[in-house]
Amino acid sequence: MTADAVTTPGGLLLPLAVLVPFLGMIAGLVLGGRNAQRVAMVTIVAGVAIALGIAQSMLQSGDTLVYVLGGFAPPLGIALRADGLSVVMMVAVAVVIGGIGVYARGDFGTPDGVREARAPLMYWLLLLAVWGSLNLVFTSGDLFTLYVALELLTFAGVPLVCLDGKGETLRSALRYLLFALAGSIFYLLGAVLVYGEWGTLDVALLAQRVQPGPVTWAAAALMTTGLLAKTALFPLHLWLPPAHAGAPPAASAVLSALVVKGSFFIVVRLWFDAMPALPGFAAAQLLAGLGAAAIIVGNVVALRQERLKLLIAYSTLAQIGYLFIMFPLAFDAGTGAFVRGEALAGGMLQAISHATAKAAMFLAAGLIYATLGHDRIADLAGAARRVPLSVLAFALGGVALTGALPSGAYVAKKLLLGAADASGQWWWALVLQAGGLFTTGYVLLVLSHALRASADAPAPRVRVRRSQEAAALALAACSLLLGFADVVLPGDLVKSPLDPGELATLVVTVAAGAAIALALGRRLPALPAGAALAAIGSPIRRATVAVGLLVERLDFALRHWHVAGLSLVVLTLLFAAAMSGAR
Repeated sequence: MTADAVTTPGGLLLPLAVLVPFLGMIAGLVLGGRNAQRVAMVTIVAGVAIALGIAQSMLQSGDTLVYVLGGFAPPLGIALRADGLSVVMMVAVAVVIGGIGVYARGDFGTPDGVREARAPLMYWLLLLAVWGSLNLVFTSGDLFTLYVALELLTFAGVPLVCLDGKGETLRSALRYLLFALAGSIFYLLGAVLVYGEWGTLDVALLAQRVQPGPVTWAAAALMTTGLLAKTALFPLHLWLPPAHAGAPPAASAVLSALVVKGSFFIVVRLWFDAMPALPGFAAAQLLAGLGAAAIIVGNVVALRQERLKLLIAYSTLAQIGYLFIMFPLAFDAGTGAFVRGEALAGGMLQAISHATAKAAMFLAAGLIYATLGHDRIADLAGAARRVPLSVLAFALGGVALTGALPSGAYVAKKLLLGAADASGQWWWALVLQAGGLFTTGYVLLVLSHALRASADAPAPRVRVRRSQEAAALALAACSLLLGFADVVLPGDLVKSPLDPGELATLVVTVAAGAAIALALGRRLPALPAGAALAAIGSPIRRATVAVGLLVERLDFALRHWHVAGLSLVVLTLLFAAAMSGAR
């Protein structure tokens, strides 16, 4: 991010990207009733066009787009900036919002004979508010505007949890709100310290001024930990599973695919742009260590779930962990700073791939639930026959997350593995490979039940809309098509699916994933190997189940308020110590 403070050609599109969703929200609120949905759909079309226009403007100029608000340049004024990271995230979010919007027409349409219903009205308004808040996150050029955007995103995301108004979902929303506000306090306190020490909050100016010191270390540690709480990175995931348990599928898709990306993006902006030479190698290893723990705990607990939606929620916890593996891989030991390169490209591509795939999986799970009347994994027999496109969307999204060809996650993994090899950090390569095996395990676990025939399965409760299935399937396909991002990245990353090495890797991954599902799954998949293992009464199975139970208990303990609060404080101290110890 450059320190330019002059509005550039195409820069006017940046405030439009922020204002149009909020103006649509206000118009929907004023018009109300069925008009809110109509306004939302028109706004989505306009927002997608604006995002594409921003991308085109940047491609033409080849430089960062800038818009100076009111003509006052930083540090007195505020500048909106959009670099390559901002633009790709804005386009990805626009695509996901579009897919979710098409799906939500089936779940949040105003019923016939009703002038206005609370849940549909609120959903469309909140969807637009989330979108506008995210665009503000992606274009903000100073730490305080990022804070404002983060709060707008929180207050738009929390009500999505409790749209049904039930007591259980209200408690989950309150838990999310309180913990997110705790993260906000940490972030804001850090920003205050930065301003007091360096006299500016502009990201580009901070990159030129910030120097190591006790106050700066404390500020960076506070802001980082606060953002991790909002991202739900292990062990600060107190709010995430309860929030997804009762939220509607179209709301869970927004929370998992989009909302958590806002705070993650600010961590990237803070470490790579505002203070690239400050955190140091030790702090990056700590951050990636939390990501590795998230991958292990999230995947193991996902395999232990009985409900499909909770499995996808814990999968989100694991996938969030992947995003933070890139930080130590992007550290340049020669300059002592974080640099933009293959590691950052891989991490951001992983974030985009996760957004499209996870949205597709939540939407598909919602359609399966609507059709069968439940989402119990062990009782999914016959699902593939009744909602084949929904099961296919879930499968494609899951395959994309495993990093199989030709998905975006495959390219992301190749970039991260290349960065790990170049930097000699082989241990993170092992984590990345192991995470893919766990992901394959729970995808196979679900599919083994969903593909099983069932002669006595009840008739479908409802007939899902084809547009909803198409939306889920399109988002899943996007995750696979992201593999073609290889054409704009250095090197030849994507190989032919028929390449002997890739085929061997695929066979090993599927076999290892099936073994993990057999070992850790709560219910053994309906496969001959599962029946054989159950008949033998394998001590390995008993041992792995015991390990799974221990991890579940650890997860349960960490999601208590006093433990989560203590984790916030401890992580802040650890990050501050790691940053100061590197000097």
